[in-house]
Amino acid sequence: MANNNSNNQQRNGDEVRFEIKERIGVLGSKENGWTKEVNIVAWNGGAGKVDVREWDPGHTRMSRGITLFEEEAEKLTRALAERYNIDIGEEAAPACAQAAQETQAAEVALA
Repeated sequence: MANNNSNNQQRNGDEVRFEIKERIGVLGSKENGWTKEVNIVAWNGGAGKVDVREWDPGHTRMSRGITLFEEEAEKLTRALAERYNIDIGEEAAPACAQAAQETQAAEVALA
């Protein structure tokens, strides 16, 4: 469900560049049209990371949020699955590990 959005935003006088690489899901919405989303977002030209934050309807403005490396997102997924008694199985581990390796390789290449 890739949907690329690129944009720049000023924050504390510094330009913040971002590109939404993939939209994973909407967690909730407000009456003003803002949505809390989980996406893969590349910040300031870096590798894409799992990102949770609220976005305006045009995805040009955002709230503060949390950005996770793939490995952290996998741990969060497992912790939530355990908390809510959801069996995600071990078959997810190799795919998550591969994605984490690819993210790390991309970051090394950009450095």
